[in-house]
Amino acid sequence: MEAARASRADLLDPGELAALGHIEIVARWIVDGFLSGLHRSPRKGFSVEFADFRPYQPGDDLRYVDWKIAARSDRWVVKQYEEETNLRATLVLDVSRSMDWKGASRAAGLTKRAYASQLAAAVALLLLRQRDAVGLIRFDDAVRSSIPPRARTTQWRRLSGAIAEPAGGRASDLATALAGTARLVTRSGMVILLSDLLVDVDAALPALRGLRAAGHDVTVFHIMDPAERRFVPGGEAQYTDPESGLAVPAGADVRTAYDATVDRVIDEWRDALGAMGIAYEVVLTDQPYAVALRRAFDARVRRS
Repeated sequence: MEAARASRADLLDPGELAALGHIEIVARWIVDGFLSGLHRSPRKGFSVEFADFRPYQPGDDLRYVDWKIAARSDRWVVKQYEEETNLRATLVLDVSRSMDWKGASRAAGLTKRAYASQLAAAVALLLLRQRDAVGLIRFDDAVRSSIPPRARTTQWRRLSGAIAEPAGGRASDLATALAGTARLVTRSGMVILLSDLLVDVDAALPALRGLRAAGHDVTVFHIMDPAERRFVPGGEAQYTDPESGLAVPAGADVRTAYDATVDRVIDEWRDALGAMGIAYEVVLTDQPYAVALRRAFDARVRRS
């Protein structure tokens, strides 16, 4: 088990991974590790019946290259399988000011934005390798990037480049971002939202409901720092909202009330989204990427 963990980037500490290379390189390691684990698992979920060949494209898994054909005709082709489909997926990535936060005790850890960006890159590459069309919406108080879903060989470079771009806004206008998503994806597909959900709930829920009504399979990754999920006890301190600038003094006596409030908020999101048929997952920024990738891949299998 330890040897498997050491060889699979999707099971490693996200902070350690981030120090090893650029977002595109790390995403490849994560996806390679995840797919290797998927092939060893009895729950393969895809690529079980050979159907045809297609031309090799950069980023394809070399295990599926037909080397006999390559040696015979100097032509690289990849085995394609019955369960491969041409889905259209859009990643909706929150890059607002609150996403640039991490707990003070996690010097080597990732901010919520860094974690979500790396996860978005890995999900995008995973879907592209399944021959799906993938697009991207990046937003804060405005839409910062809008890339229509494509399955072309150049799409990975466009997506990874956009994910790594800076953003300047403070707040999160999720409703506008989801409206942009609805315009990008004109037929039913997948929508994956990555956000800390510090948003206007009354505006966000109708927009999410609209995506479901349009036939989209929606998955929400609620990105949280461990210090957000559970209050870290300490002395007197002042907590400042990075988006509004509001500062509130607090002491150790607020821990119980804080934890109860966070639990209630998570339950409310889970109940509201579950009632719409939307998959919801709390993802902590010290958590290996494998769990979130499995959730995204399971959503993809449902659409196959």
